[in-house]
Amino acid sequence: MKGKILIVDDDDLVRATLSHILIAADYEVTEAANGEEGLLKYEDGNFDLVITDILMPQKEGIETIQELRAIGRAIKIIAISGGDRTGNKMYLQMAEKLGADGVLSKPIRRQDLLAKIEAVLKV
Repeated sequence: MKGKILIVDDDDLVRATLSHILIAADYEVTEAANGEEGLLKYEDGNFDLVITDILMPQKEGIETIQELRAIGRAIKIIAISGGDRTGNKMYLQMAEKLGADGVLSKPIRRQDLLAKIEAVLKV
């Protein structure tokens, strides 16, 4: 196993797709449907990386990133969002300024996801 990754996204299909890619690449994956659930699961696990969507109900990604950083552990974070497709590219820029180690725009290609993870985790 290469590492433990927590995926936080409100879209079931996105979570399932990312999980499938990561499990096939030998990562252990846990899923959460929003930032609140993600933070609870983060506290219960020993994750190497959190991949979080930006726009979600209950607790959006920017707030989730800020709370993860406030916990104080050196967790690696990749923020994902619809990017140019939905006109919210500024959210990814904001995520980087607030502590994301990397960003990806949806739709996410398999090779881009794995390359970004390797770069962030320095695998």
